[in-house]
Amino acid sequence: MTLVNGQARAFGDFNSGSGRILVVDDEARNLRMMEAMLISKGYDAVLVESGKQAIDIIKTCLPDVILLDVMMPGMNGFEVAQVLKANNETCHIPIVMVTSLYDVEDRVKAFEAGADDFLSKPVDKTELIARVRSLIKVKAFHDHLINYQTRLENEVEKRTKQLNKAYGKIRESSFGTIQRLSRAAEYKDEDTGAHIQRMSHYSAAIARQMGMNDTVVESILLAAGMHDVGKIGIPDHILMKPGKLDKEEWQTMKLHTIIGGAILTGEKAGFIRLAERIALTHHEKWDGSGYPRGLSQKKIPIAGRIVAMGDVFDALTSKRPYKEAFSNEKSFSIIRENTGSHFDPDVSKAFFAVTDQILSIKESYKDDEASLLLQMTGKTD
Repeated sequence: MTLVNGQARAFGDFNSGSGRILVVDDEARNLRMMEAMLISKGYDAVLVESGKQAIDIIKTCLPDVILLDVMMPGMNGFEVAQVLKANNETCHIPIVMVTSLYDVEDRVKAFEAGADDFLSKPVDKTELIARVRSLIKVKAFHDHLINYQTRLENEVEKRTKQLNKAYGKIRESSFGTIQRLSRAAEYKDEDTGAHIQRMSHYSAAIARQMGMNDTVVESILLAAGMHDVGKIGIPDHILMKPGKLDKEEWQTMKLHTIIGGAILTGEKAGFIRLAERIALTHHEKWDGSGYPRGLSQKKIPIAGRIVAMGDVFDALTSKRPYKEAFSNEKSFSIIRENTGSHFDPDVSKAFFAVTDQILSIKESYKDDEASLLLQMTGKTD
């Protein structure tokens, strides 16, 4: 059912499309425009004209994604997001703020209220569909984790002797799902699937060398690949810019850490909570000059410090549209020079203690020709 100006009209079977999208806007013209864009791509649209209507209809019609206007009479978008994120039944639904507000303060306020992404007015159809498609994948992954946790608890209760075998299969499946989610989040960026594999294994090798137990090492391996999931919220013209970003663009780019944390927050699964910390802190620096919060030394979570090393080493040794790959020797030299400023000295010590493993991982997970072509051309299917 689609609601416009408080009037109900038949729309069709919600199960016939590829996702159910709730659109909230107090202007009927905007609602109809968004509906037309979504229908053309096979999505089902539920349209409401106020925040109160949105909260009421969600009780009986759980959407996959919510497109939420900010400036509305009565309950504004910030207030609606806070209510939905405080409810256990709706807190996992991705919320996209559709707004003409561009100030960083407004966007931070939206993230604090629970927003997962942004669309700027006037809405571009291509960007709208890309955002919706990506966030439906995020929600599907969240639902997968909830179902997985329930199935696992039942299996442990019934078949303790088969736990190790079952866990091995689930771990493999989950790791593959995480890699694909991470690649979907970075499909506009220069990073490849092999980058995610390399930096995840680099991080795990460093953690193991620092004496962490197998459970923690595996959690870092799983979580590290989601470090840049927040890039799905960064506009294409900034993310794919071949040259240096200006001051305003750089401030927007830095928001990917906050966006990533917002996407991953609230999950019970341990490695997802760890991924949230990593997403938020992998650009913090030992001397406090990093972002988003300027944390220093051991105020930065250890996982963030470890992943920062794995991510930077892979960036240094990988070819990008704006630079050639540095040699291993030059990359090692850069890391040494930045130990104590960018990098935790203890993490750096562990990194150099396992350089044979690091180079073996680098050799095992090479970029394939298709990925390299994608990097050089910046094209996607």
